[in-house]
Amino acid sequence: MVEKKDPNIDTLNTAINTLAEIASNPSTPRNIKKDLTDLVAELKKQDFPVSVRAANAISILDDISQDPNMPSYVRVTLWQAVSALERIRE
Repeated sequence: MVEKKDPNIDTLNTAINTLAEIASNPSTPRNIKKDLTDLVAELKKQDFPVSVRAANAISILDDISQDPNMPSYVRVTLWQAVSALERIRE
């Protein structure tokens, strides 16, 4: 029997990689780096289903993207991660 690979896991990993990239960028403000690092850790935890983790992350990223100190190119990249997370369904 062949197991089907969950496409939501691939999408979640894409979003995690995008957020980790932003967090490792030297031009990203320190407070945003910390928030994103914490968020990536939460997304990797297996405590909740993928869809719940994605929904929580979208909410947190919405708050993070409102930071007035955030460079515009970082905000656009955050939106890319949000877009990926929004594709996750149960």
